[in-house]
Amino acid sequence: MQLKFIDGGICAVKGVSAWGVKQDKYGLALIKAEGSAAGVFTRNRVIAAPLILTREHLEGGRLSAVIANSGNANAFTGPEGVEDARDMAKLAARPGLDERTVAVASTGVIGHRLDLDIIRSQVGEVTAGLTDSAKGSTAAARAIMTTDTFAKEAAVELPDGTRIGGIAKGSGMIAPNMGTMLAFLYTDAAMDAGELGKYLKRAVDKSFNMVVVDGDTSTNDMVLITATGQMGHTDPEEFGQGLEAVCTALARMIARDGEGATRLIEARVTGAASESDAVLAAKAVITSPLVKSAIFGRDPNWGRVVAAVGYSGAEMEQDRVSLTFASNHSSVMLVEKGRIVSTLEDTLKEIMGSKEVIIMVDLGVGSGCATAWGCDLSYDYVRINAEYTT
Repeated sequence: MQLKFIDGGICAVKGVSAWGVKQDKYGLALIKAEGSAAGVFTRNRVIAAPLILTREHLEGGRLSAVIANSGNANAFTGPEGVEDARDMAKLAARPGLDERTVAVASTGVIGHRLDLDIIRSQVGEVTAGLTDSAKGSTAAARAIMTTDTFAKEAAVELPDGTRIGGIAKGSGMIAPNMGTMLAFLYTDAAMDAGELGKYLKRAVDKSFNMVVVDGDTSTNDMVLITATGQMGHTDPEEFGQGLEAVCTALARMIARDGEGATRLIEARVTGAASESDAVLAAKAVITSPLVKSAIFGRDPNWGRVVAAVGYSGAEMEQDRVSLTFASNHSSVMLVEKGRIVSTLEDTLKEIMGSKEVIIMVDLGVGSGCATAWGCDLSYDYVRINAEYTT
C-alpha cells in the first residue's frame, strides 16, 4: 500500500476544527468533530477524573468535541474532581452541543483541584480561534504540552484519499500501557465505534504501548479516535495500516522527547519464541536504567543489553543470541549466535553518540518479533522531576 504522510495533523481530516492557548504552564485545547468514537485508557488503578467522565460519555459510541487542559491532571481529586471535569464538558458544549458527547482530558500535577477560573478565562479565546487549518492542529498540540519540548502531530493519506491524523503529548511518566500521555486521533473514514475500537487497540498495542521513558504508568493515559465519516467507507486493512503508522510516528516522537533525553533508542527483537516474548525482551532493553545510562554516556557496554534480555522473561538460549548496534548510517554486529564477533569500540561509540541508536537482538529460537522505543537517561531527567512542582 502506498501510504503518504501529509501536513496538517488532525486538521488534515475533513470535519475537524481545533485551537488551543497556553499561558505559562496552563493550557487549554478544544477540538470539534462529530462522529463515532472509541478510546483506550490507563491501566493504573488510580484513574483520573477526566477518564472516569470520558469513559461514561463514550458509552454512546459518539463524540462531538474534546476539551483538554494542561498544568493540572485532575487526578486523585475524588467526586469533586469528576464534577470539575463535568464542568469542563459543559464549557466545551456551549453553544449547541450535547455535553454527554464531549470528552475531557487533563495532564499535569496529581492531587490538586482544577482551577476552573483559569479554564473559564481561556475557553472563550479557544472557541473563537477554532479553525480547520493546519494552525489549529498545532495550536491544540502546543496547548496540551507539559514538559514536552515540541508539539507532536502526524497525518497520513490512504490511496483512496481517506485521511487519518493525530496529535499527542508525552515526555515523562511514560511506560508500557501508555504513559502520562494524551493522544487524539481523527479520520474522515466512515466507521462505527466497534470497528474503531478494534483498530485502535491493535494500533496502540504496537505503538504507544511499546514506548518507555521512565517506567512509570500515569493516571491520565488516554487515546481517543473519532471518525467524521466525510470520505465514506475505506478499505479496512489499509485503514488499520494507516492508523498504526500515525500512532507509531507519534509514539516515536514521545520517546525522542523523553524528559532530558538526548537520544532515541529503538529496540528491535526478532527470532523470539512468540510475539509476546519479543515484546518482553524489547521492553526490557529500553526500560533498563543501565542500558539507558550507558547510551547517554556513549559507553559501549553492550553486555547490559544481553543481561536485560536475560531477565525479561522471554525464552532465551545464550548460545543462540545475536546482537547488533546500529545508527541510520552504520552498524556493528557484536554477538553472533552466542559468540563475540566484534570489538570495534570506536565504531560502537560513534553509533551510541548518534541521535538514534538502534539495538537489534535476534533470539534465534522462533519467529516472534517486536519493536519498542525509549530514550537515554540523562542528568536532566532527575533535575526536571526533582523540581516538577517547585
